[in-house]
Amino acid sequence: MWSISMSELKLVYFAWVRERVGLSEERVSVPDSVLTVAELAGWLQTRGEEYAYAFENPAIVRAAINRKHVKPDASIAGASEIAFFPPMTGG
Repeated sequence: MWSISMSELKLVYFAWVRERVGLSEERVSVPDSVLTVAELAGWLQTRGEEYAYAFENPAIVRAAINRKHVKPDASIAGASEIAFFPPMTGG
């Protein structure tokens, strides 16, 4: 019998990402084959309509690992919290 190893992460969603997903945060078990922020966003898209909608254009969704902004190719290894949010503007 095949077994897929999973890692548990806390995911936090902000602004319209939160509105589309319908949650402000959650704990998820992520397959060990998901190694980067981009792969995590792609995996999340498969979890239902609301996730597909939130991550329909993953290039514009920003991420932070353990409260540090990261690029989509950043490794999620060792992460305890990953936040997703829309681009921010300053003034």
